[in-house]
Amino acid sequence: MIKEEILQAIKEYDTIILHRHVRPDPDAYGSQCGLGEILKISFPEKHIYCVGQEEESLHFLKRLDKIEDQVYDNALVIVCDTANQERVCDQRYNQGAKLVKIDHHPNDDAYGNLCWVDTGASSTSELIYEFYLYGKEKGLKMNDEAARLLYAGIVGDTGRFLYPSTTEKTFKYAGELIEYNFSRTQLYNQMYDMEENIIRLNGYVMQHFEISPAGAGKLVLDQETLASYGAKASDASQLVSNLGSVKGLKAWVFFIEEENDIRVRFRSKGPIINTIAKKFNGGGHPLASGATISSWSEAEAVMAEVEKACQNYQGSL
Repeated sequence: MIKEEILQAIKEYDTIILHRHVRPDPDAYGSQCGLGEILKISFPEKHIYCVGQEEESLHFLKRLDKIEDQVYDNALVIVCDTANQERVCDQRYNQGAKLVKIDHHPNDDAYGNLCWVDTGASSTSELIYEFYLYGKEKGLKMNDEAARLLYAGIVGDTGRFLYPSTTEKTFKYAGELIEYNFSRTQLYNQMYDMEENIIRLNGYVMQHFEISPAGAGKLVLDQETLASYGAKASDASQLVSNLGSVKGLKAWVFFIEEENDIRVRFRSKGPIINTIAKKFNGGGHPLASGATISSWSEAEAVMAEVEKACQNYQGSL
């Protein structure tokens, strides 16, 4: 059983290093650092590190560790919430003695010596809590900080429990996590409060998105527009899901221009869009995916695929 194999690997190694994906979201931090907290309290004699480039907007969740290359010698490395090896933040992840992958994205890149992927889970944070439940009679412990982190990850990846990935199990686990001592009100405020300039950028989004008769939506945010609002590409990515309440919109794309390429953010209410993302060096969930392109002509090709998906979609919204 994969959970038992992972638990035995954790018990075997004295040094454990946890990674997650680049451009992290609350589930990336929640699963990585939530597992880190569980392991620290469960095995205080071990050396546990959470590494990667920090995201300033997520400092309220956790600050990460800086470690030297030699720390990877004879270490167990666990990568959370990262479908593809190219997206692992801090590419030293493969320098350890053993590698574990824990994820809920489609398993197109089954890397690692041990690989636990469950696409039916709402989030990787949900999987980490499930792992704790499995191992709580075998040495694993939970504390308030771990619960706060895992709850944040679940809330973030379910869109506050609105996305279809939310299941009865998700609600059950969330209900158990809130029994721990942390402030949900404070956590929600930290996750969803926006600076005034980002609120104004959201106004631009609402005014300038386009929608086709088939229900395909599009928004372009070039560097000049972002700069006029004092916003970064990562700020704009927070706003992608906000178009979900537009009636008649089936699937939509944000094209966010960065210095060297164009970040593509897909969202959908029904049409499968991760297959489109894969055509453009991306991937993700069936209804929430991402990709990267290098030219605006590619953006036209992306929209042609999204338009076709919306035209062919037969389900109800």
